Order: sequence, then structure tokens, then C-alpha cells
Amino acid sequence: MGWGDIRRELGRARRAGDSVAVNAAAAVGAAQLPAALLIWYVGAATGDDHGAGGGAFALVCLFLLAPLWMPFLGLLHACVQTLPAAVLARLTVRRARGPEWAWHLAWAAVLGVVWAGAVAVASGLPFAATAAAFAALGVLPVLGVAYFRRSSRSRERAWGCTGTWILSAGVSFVLFVVVFGGAVLATETGIVEEYEPPELSTGQLAGVWRGEDGAVLRLHPGGRAELTALPTVSEDDDWLADPPYTVCEGTGAWEPVRGDKGEDADRDGVGLRVDGGCGTPTFWTIGGTEREPELFVLFGDPDAGDLRILTRDRVTAP
Repeated sequence: MGWGDIRRELGRARRAGDSVAVNAAAAVGAAQLPAALLIWYVGAATGDDHGAGGGAFALVCLFLLAPLWMPFLGLLHACVQTLPAAVLARLTVRRARGPEWAWHLAWAAVLGVVWAGAVAVASGLPFAATAAAFAALGVLPVLGVAYFRRSSRSRERAWGCTGTWILSAGVSFVLFVVVFGGAVLATETGIVEEYEPPELSTGQLAGVWRGEDGAVLRLHPGGRAELTALPTVSEDDDWLADPPYTVCEGTGAWEPVRGDKGEDADRDGVGLRVDGGCGTPTFWTIGGTEREPELFVLFGDPDAGDLRILTRDRVTAP
């Protein structure tokens, strides 16, 4: 299978005007997006949101505007995964055994992994989880293309363009209801547990914490702190400033701040005061997990601020 074969197959597909496959791939790809978005939101809501707010409101806005963005993203998904996989499947069945739809699924999964690699590198998301999600998003459109192609061979069973999108809307609603009900059930039964930040002792907090842009915070057991290129809350705390924080160097003092673990109480963290009047006292909240703890601050707008995260340096001693 060479590039010349792929080009010839693409040319045949264009000349054939396979509108059924294009329409079906876009419609079915769009149908699964609200449910996929809800799954992502449930996963994010049960994890550490690092103090960010507005997630539920943004989700409601997305669903209200779904008729505008779903067809576009469905077509985009079809063009980058479902339809290229169909071309590769037709080329493969000429040289290997097996039904075309099975090869279509296999190539859709492969392309999903390829795109997941690009997304993971650009965004920093974990590759394994991203690859699994992208591969899963390719299954339903492939099955949908096979179904609508088979239906189009009979006038009585053919859906047409409008009918395809009406069916897509119905499937989308059913998928969303099933996922929503499953999420509620999993939450109520404890299968999906709400995130609980780790509880770190003073000794566990002491050590070296590192962040991006060379930020280093060294917390000594006696309450003394050393910092390098560390962002702190600026004196005016201007949300519109760029950046909405002040970068400080030097020394300071720190202390563990214990929040009441009640339902709506503040979380534990580290109170940091920098010597020399740089910035203002800054509260670094404890996040992450027991094995991989974090300290973080969301500077600026709580809904769209600049999140800075420090992770423990496992090599350098305090």
C-alpha cells in the first residue's frame, strides 16, 4: 500500500460522490459529542479543579448552542478520522482477508491513536487516556457509515440527508440520557468518588517544589523559605494585569494553613510571605494526590485565571 494507491482511492471516492458516507460519518460523529462532553465533564468534576469555577455554566452554554457547533465538529471528525479510515480500509481488503467494516474500525482506531499523540504533545494530556478516548470516538461513526450505506441500497430503507440528521439527533439524545443516568448512579453508589485533596504534614510539606519558567520554592522545616522566580500575588491584585502576579526572588517565611475539612470549607495549604516587600502574602493550596502532591495558585480571574502548579522535587533534599 503506497501513497499512489491512497491518491487513486481518494480520487475514486471524489468521483463517486460518496455523499452517504460523508453525511453519515458527520451525523453520527456529531451525535456522540454531547455524551462524550458529559463524560469529560464528570471526570473533571470528580477530580481536582485547582480552584477554577464556571464549569457547569460553560457546559450549559455549550449544550444550548449544540445545534451550531455539533454539525461542524461532526464533519471535522469525519474528515480527519472516519473517512480517511474508510479509504485505508478499502485498500486493505484488496490485499488482506476480512470484512471491510472491521478494517474500517481498525484504521479508525489507528488514526485515533495518531491524532491522540499530536494532541497529547501539544496539550500535555496523558497519551494513554487520550488515545483510548480518540479510538473510542471512532467506533460509532464507523458503524453508522456501514448502517447508512446498507440502508441506502433500498429505497424503502434509505434515510436521506434530512432523515440521517434527524436520526442522529435522536441517537444523541438517547446517548446523553444514558450517560447522565449512569453518571448519577455511579456518583450516588460511590463507584465514582468525589476528589479529596491529600493531607500533608509539616514534614511532608518541607522540601523543594518546582514549577514552570524555573519557579522553585524551597520550604525548610523551621519555617524559612527560599524562592526563585516564584509567582506571588501582586500588591494591587489586578485581574486584568499581564501577568496577574508578581515574580519574586529571595527568602521568606512559610507556615502550614489547615482548613476545616467540612463540606464548604477552605482546603489545606501553605501560607507564604516574601521578605523585602515583593508581592503580598500568597496562599498555595495543596492538590494532587498522596503520591504526587502539588501546590497551586490560580492568579487573576477565578473563572479564567493563570494557574501555576508546583510539584515536589523527589531528588533534591530540603
